[in-house]
Amino acid sequence: MRERVRVGWRSPRGALLTLRLARRELRGGVRGFLVFLACIALGVGAIAGIGSSADSLAEGLAREGQVILGGDVAFSLIHREAGPAERAFLGTKGALSICATMRAMARTEDGRAALVEVKAVDDHYPLYGAVRLTRAGDLKTALTVRDGAFGAVAEPTLLARLGIPVGARLRVGSASIEIRAELLSEPDKLAAGIAFGPRLIVSDAALAASGLVQPGSLVRWSYRLRLNADPASARLTDALVAEARASFPDAGWDIRTRDNASPELGRNIRRFTQFLTLVGLTALLVGGVGVANAVKNYLDRKRDVIATLKALGATGARVFCIYLTEVMVLAGIGILIGLLIGAALPFVIVAAFAPLIPVPIVPALHPASLLLALVYGFLTALAFALWPLGRAHDLPVSALFRDTVAPTRALPRLRYIVASAATLAILAGFAVALAYDRRVAAVFVAAAAALFMVLRALALVVMIAARRVPRPRSSLLRLALADLHRPGALTPTIVLSLGVGLALLVALTEIDGNLRREFTAGLPERAPSFYFLDIQQAETARFDAFIRAHAPGARLERVPMLRGRIVSLHGTQAEAVRPSPDVAWVLHSDRGISDSATVPAGSRVVAGSWWAPDYTGPPLVSLEARIAAGLGLKLGDTIVVNVLGRNVAATVANLRAVDWETLGINFVLVFSPNTFRGAPHADIATLTYADGGNMAEESAMVSDAAAAFPTITTIRVKAVLDAVGALARQLMLAIRGASAITLVAAILVLGGALATGQRHRLYDAVVLKMLGASRRWLLGLYALEYLLLGLATGVFGVAAGSVAAGLVVSRVMDVAFVFLFGPALAVALSAVILTIVFGLVGAFVSLTQKPAEVLRHL
Repeated sequence: MRERVRVGWRSPRGALLTLRLARRELRGGVRGFLVFLACIALGVGAIAGIGSSADSLAEGLAREGQVILGGDVAFSLIHREAGPAERAFLGTKGALSICATMRAMARTEDGRAALVEVKAVDDHYPLYGAVRLTRAGDLKTALTVRDGAFGAVAEPTLLARLGIPVGARLRVGSASIEIRAELLSEPDKLAAGIAFGPRLIVSDAALAASGLVQPGSLVRWSYRLRLNADPASARLTDALVAEARASFPDAGWDIRTRDNASPELGRNIRRFTQFLTLVGLTALLVGGVGVANAVKNYLDRKRDVIATLKALGATGARVFCIYLTEVMVLAGIGILIGLLIGAALPFVIVAAFAPLIPVPIVPALHPASLLLALVYGFLTALAFALWPLGRAHDLPVSALFRDTVAPTRALPRLRYIVASAATLAILAGFAVALAYDRRVAAVFVAAAAALFMVLRALALVVMIAARRVPRPRSSLLRLALADLHRPGALTPTIVLSLGVGLALLVALTEIDGNLRREFTAGLPERAPSFYFLDIQQAETARFDAFIRAHAPGARLERVPMLRGRIVSLHGTQAEAVRPSPDVAWVLHSDRGISDSATVPAGSRVVAGSWWAPDYTGPPLVSLEARIAAGLGLKLGDTIVVNVLGRNVAATVANLRAVDWETLGINFVLVFSPNTFRGAPHADIATLTYADGGNMAEESAMVSDAAAAFPTITTIRVKAVLDAVGALARQLMLAIRGASAITLVAAILVLGGALATGQRHRLYDAVVLKMLGASRRWLLGLYALEYLLLGLATGVFGVAAGSVAAGLVVSRVMDVAFVFLFGPALAVALSAVILTIVFGLVGAFVSLTQKPAEVLRHL
């Protein structure tokens, strides 16, 4: 046997011997590796499932691109319709459908009013897909003029909000509208963005009769094409886009193709996918602690076997290879389970939730996502197994036999340390290189590394403090403190596994609480009560008088507004600019712009100087400072904006800091007063009640304003906040659900760590019971030990989680952060209680063992 064990481990014969010994070891079962398998399967399943679901969603968006967009190519304009030459050009390329969207007020005959999202369509709509209605008949029939009223279809929420049935009549602007059916779905809804009111679809003739379309009105005109040529050819659609830009360079239209039907949705999906992937990686990293615990525990139970192998001549490298083979085989089993879960997730989502999901998902197997999850799983298992396996390489036989009571503190050989560090570096490199936003991924990797090191340092501090604290008189407290720093103490493992999960949970709780506070408590107290849109110049005096009469103590702020699209920045076309991710949205679509002789309220100049009130020179522009930094602009640079089909070049004269949280009127771009002189435009206004307003006076204002000014759109800010808050709550719900994966992994690791110490607890309990300790006294001892560990880790978790939440809320979400002591304390106490309960469950099992059975094996 001695000669067989001494066979060179690098030779083929040695490799076969290693595999044979590993196989024999595995015949004894995988006891102690259940947490290992669960952690690996959970993390790999999360990454594989997230990647597969995102790929299925992307494939669905690509496949349904025509339906989502409403055509093969769509050209959008704000404020103005396409000119005769532009329409003639589009008409030669295929079937053309025109629709207009805007916000307006719908009024019942008895004076009730509600904000609606109006979509006016022609007879060719929709080019792709179908509109689903509650009543028989098609959309074209429902929109015809009948009995002196234009037809319309509306979402059920509008009927419920106004308390009217199908067949009732409304006034929209100057037009009489009859609701002919309820709208169940529209094929191109995904491309519409956030809606602040229910959808109302009317004919283009109804929109023309309403009088809502005035110079400067906020109307978006969309021209959808079903191409005569092969629409699936990306080359042909790209050629059409290039021809349109070359033929009409100053058109200022936003052009989308079926391959890019909803760019913002695609970007948001990629961002959220990255976040969820990072959550999966966090679960894997937390699970890595479970891997290290399981390997250490397994080797601890195999001390006699390892000692026997070394006594028979096995080298440290042979022992390392045998147990590394076992660990990686078990990791492969966990990874396979995770891959099966991840591959099945898109199919499960479609089968269970297809009617509830507003986006198309095409379930399929996605080898790239599964391969990436496999690589992540193997790298994690290898990185966290190398250290405990490497430590067993150089342990002599004598040390192995006494390692329980006098563990050797030697580090593993340098090659194992280097291999472990290199594997972690490769894992981090994959996470950063494959991320949608590499900056965010790099911050995540750095934060994860820092968190692990800080938790390790915290465990060391707790052990040193427990060792050096004056010996208390209470034997219970004295033994509890000794347990924290004794050989084989669970302090490092419990602090690490509990600390990661607790910090994450506190961060999520703080973020959620701050968002709720911002959207439900803080903003309404200082925000305007109303926005008024599309105030025509001829109506401004009458409108101001109306507000003074109906809200004499309220503050009215009114400024001109246009919509413009940034064309170029300092000579570089907007499409070629690479802005920072947090400000890229400025270039994705048209933006609200204004001009002003004075610094707008809620702004302050932080660089440069404001122009004179009577300035008449070349156009100047003021930018929000953070946006300018993200776009790489500085004072003196040139920016070109397309407004109403004309390119306007302006020089950056100053930068402003803007207090967006007040929800007052402010703009990213504010131009000098002479820039748009003579251009048709409308005003936008806000109304702020001195006492914050109440439901009765706000409802009366909506009805009275809609009756007095049919073409002015009134938006209650609280309704907008409710809509945005609902989105925020849905996002936080998704984040909490995804982060539950990490929390489950942390609980598994915590349970595994406590199970690892059960053998030590068994020996301790037997000895103490032989010395007269009662079961109640022992349970009190273990409860006190876990309480001390939980409290130390809880303080850290609250601090680390609050810091992380503060950075996310203030730096990423641009919201004022407030430390929420109550929720954070509740989370910390829950974690402490969980630690005590888990620990006592394991301790109770140890206390049920009979002393004689244990003493025979000491």
